[in-house]
Amino acid sequence: MYDYLIVGAGLFGAVFAHEAAAKGVKCLIIDKRPHIGGNIYTENVEGINVHKYGAHIFHTSDKEVWDYVNQFAEFNNYVNSPVAVYNDELYNLPFNMNTFSKMWGIKTPAEAKAKIAEQIANLNIKDPNNLEEQALKLVGTDVYEKLIKGYTEKQWGRPCSELPAFIIKRLPLRFRFDNNYFNDRYQGIPIGGYTPIIEKMLANVDVKLNTDYFEFVKEYPEIASKTVFTGAVDEFFGYIFGALEYRSVRFETEILDEENYQGNAVVNYTHRDVPYTRIIEHKHFEFGEQPKTVISREYSAEWKPGAEPYYPVNNERNNSLYRKYEGLSAERKNVIFGGRLGTYKYYDMDKVVRAALETASKELGKM
Repeated sequence: MYDYLIVGAGLFGAVFAHEAAAKGVKCLIIDKRPHIGGNIYTENVEGINVHKYGAHIFHTSDKEVWDYVNQFAEFNNYVNSPVAVYNDELYNLPFNMNTFSKMWGIKTPAEAKAKIAEQIANLNIKDPNNLEEQALKLVGTDVYEKLIKGYTEKQWGRPCSELPAFIIKRLPLRFRFDNNYFNDRYQGIPIGGYTPIIEKMLANVDVKLNTDYFEFVKEYPEIASKTVFTGAVDEFFGYIFGALEYRSVRFETEILDEENYQGNAVVNYTHRDVPYTRIIEHKHFEFGEQPKTVISREYSAEWKPGAEPYYPVNNERNNSLYRKYEGLSAERKNVIFGGRLGTYKYYDMDKVVRAALETASKELGKM
């Protein structure tokens, strides 16, 4: 009935489906959720576009990708400038001269560099054995204790001293007064949210929601010639080698009867004793002036089968395990694996678009 069955109506699946439909290729896209968009889905609450599965800020230095997504939406000039709360102290992120000035009462880059170098020298860490030592060797004690340690331990659910050093290969220190979190040339939020982008991409594609792939193909095994699978690769193969590990996120979202709760879209809470990692105030992504506001507290959580997988745990064990599944994937000539779960890789949105475009070009170029 179809040339392609696309499993997952997130960004990767939607881009591939759009490119296929543009060539007259017949596709069916299915998703187990009741909506399209995957994790970039936004829903309108009190006139505010709420990022239901966490903050998504589009940023890229890939002009071709930037031009591509601008076909489907107009982007505003939002710049990601998060702040961090440690006890009763407030700091700018990323680590820059505003951060250092607040932390130490200094004014110049030379003073900041000298302070960090002094702290690193006093530690005398030669070969870091864990994440804690690696971070201390990169940024010294103050930045680590106030802005890295607690946040990282909440993210990973274990002490930094028990995490491998390779997780933090570098920690950028910016010795200028610049609160722009990203270094990319292009950045912004789509006006009206992300969902309309996916709607436009799928305008000429058949879509079936609330549909579990594994049940669906039992009933319709010959539904399509090929499959684009963006679900979990280990689940596709029945966990034959065991389950890959992820970190999950739990959201507590509430509507507040006030105009402005925290004054910024993203506020991180870096002390270990605060149970959530950050609070998102969604209206600030689009400079909203609605009389109410919507906030989401994010709680990092251990992933278990059945929970929503968010971040691959790319340690040595899991990477080795994934390579086994990758080998099986290569043998499936009628199945294309893509996206964050299909390739067990954390992707920024622009990298998802790029990967989907390259996959579509390679695959559809044969037709």
